[in-house]
Amino acid sequence: MTSNDIKRRGFLGALSAAPFLAARRSFAQAAWPAGPIKLIVPSSAGGVHDVVGRLWAQRLGEVFGTIVVEDNGGAGGAIGVAEAVRAPKDGYTLLLGSNSTHILNPLIMKAVKYDPIADFEVCSIFAKTSTAIAVSAATPFQTLTELIDFARANPGKLSYAHGGGGSISHVSGELFKRLAGNLVISPVPYRGMGPAQADVMGNQVPLFFPNLTGQVVALRTNGNLRILAVDSPARHRSLPDVPTAVEAGLPGMIAESFFGIFAPAGTPAAIAARINAETDRAVGTNEFRQMLAAGGFDPIAGIGPDATKAYLRAELARWQPIVRDVGISVD
Repeated sequence: MTSNDIKRRGFLGALSAAPFLAARRSFAQAAWPAGPIKLIVPSSAGGVHDVVGRLWAQRLGEVFGTIVVEDNGGAGGAIGVAEAVRAPKDGYTLLLGSNSTHILNPLIMKAVKYDPIADFEVCSIFAKTSTAIAVSAATPFQTLTELIDFARANPGKLSYAHGGGGSISHVSGELFKRLAGNLVISPVPYRGMGPAQADVMGNQVPLFFPNLTGQVVALRTNGNLRILAVDSPARHRSLPDVPTAVEAGLPGMIAESFFGIFAPAGTPAAIAARINAETDRAVGTNEFRQMLAAGGFDPIAGIGPDATKAYLRAELARWQPIVRDVGISVD
């Protein structure tokens, strides 16, 4: 998804903030924000969500004032999302949403009690990345075709590491197996992508599907990993010599992670509009674009709430049969 894929839509509505503290209420009618903003990142510190969330908070803090990042992981991110859904609808509690929180968790996790569209106001989607098909440098595979041919000839002899049931690294692996002809490759779950990546680099597990972050690109550059393909519509700007999985013969192998700012449903439209406008303005600066690029993220600007909701609905429809057919379910 790029700014060319989704057209920007305008916003309607006048500013009418409703802060959760009565003492702040009358002042906030005239000026928002009137105090610190909390950004809930529904993952553990140091992960990809934490990195991109802190980049946003750092840059937008120059406009809005203090933005406190709260890492609230657990239950695949569902705990942090639930906190955001219950928060006052005043613009002082925001959520860093992603395909995990708004696509995969609602489809996979039985315990999810929120609606990924109805329970949120979309403020802005500002960055994305994709997964990659990567192998240990110790494996013999130089191309995606070689990997697929070996897996077909040797069912059950390969395994892939992932960061937990229902994660993008998990569903990407299952999508790959399906598209490549229902390959028999065993998933090996880990508590996060850190230990999964370590075991792939150590050749304990030969294959994984990481988010294409700056760290993963650096590991490939240093010879610690071999990236056979990227799971995006176009080649990655940092890896122009690496084909997309589609180019390599797997139509439909698209697995992207988006990152955006969401607020509890009922948050005044004018607040969401201002967050969107200021985020767009930040993404338009070389400084912020370079900050995102250094982390391995593609900056996105010009995406309004209506277009974003349409994108979310399309992604839910795309992933639902995959999740259903594979039988991925997390209690």
